[in-house]
Amino acid sequence: MAAALAAQGDWVVLREPQRNRGRRAYVAVARVLGVRPDPARPDHAYAMLGDYLPFDAPVPFAGSEGYWEAPLRAIEDANRVGAGVQGRAMRPLEDADFAAIVLAGLSETLEPSNARRFGVPGGFHELGETFVFDAPPAEQARRVEAILINRKIRDANFRRQVCEAYDDRCAVTGLRIINGGGRSEVQAAHIWPVADGGPDTVRNGIALSGTVHWLFDRHLISLTDDYRLLVSHNKVPSELRSLFASQMDRIHLPENPSLRPNPTYIARHRQAFVDA
Repeated sequence: MAAALAAQGDWVVLREPQRNRGRRAYVAVARVLGVRPDPARPDHAYAMLGDYLPFDAPVPFAGSEGYWEAPLRAIEDANRVGAGVQGRAMRPLEDADFAAIVLAGLSETLEPSNARRFGVPGGFHELGETFVFDAPPAEQARRVEAILINRKIRDANFRRQVCEAYDDRCAVTGLRIINGGGRSEVQAAHIWPVADGGPDTVRNGIALSGTVHWLFDRHLISLTDDYRLLVSHNKVPSELRSLFASQMDRIHLPENPSLRPNPTYIARHRQAFVDA
């Protein structure tokens, strides 16, 4: 509890330990917005998170040069590392270690050669400064925090996750078009808009072609709980209705069920469709 209260307003790295089939890796970063009591269990509380950003790929606890966390690197006997962190589900992370883990986790999104593929043709030059590991640790952390709130970078990370989950294929039309630069023409749509508090997670996303994305954002189409299409036929232009000839069929979904749209987010979008 003391660690959670001290972290309010700050960034944390989220990890999966090996127990319960965890990947023994760092998997995402988020900001602690506050701590509130659990109404069902007086001796428990919830840390409320915002600005959640999943890593491109899990970052193993130990890299090529050893553990990422300084206290773990200080344990000479590797067999004692587990005992060294036992009971410390939430623990401090040094600025330099925080920066190194986050940059490793977002390495694909931040790779300059991938900028065009992720929909940022001009790259990420708006950051205005190159990240350098020989800067003081606090400066490293500050620069990483600037990355984490940068909308272009968050959009690129979200687009990569969603497009890969859907194999670069529009969930409604089934079309998969890759242009000459290797960039998919499909777009990543948020189901629950970020402006209204929606997260940048793959389960809050759906891959759609440009026209279908436009209709989805205006709640002229939506989804049922079993992933079938709802169409507002009296509002959708007649020349576009041919896109939805198979609306009673399930949309194209990621093979991995854990990447499919969250039912709660779908219900929120569908309510806006009903009210539109």
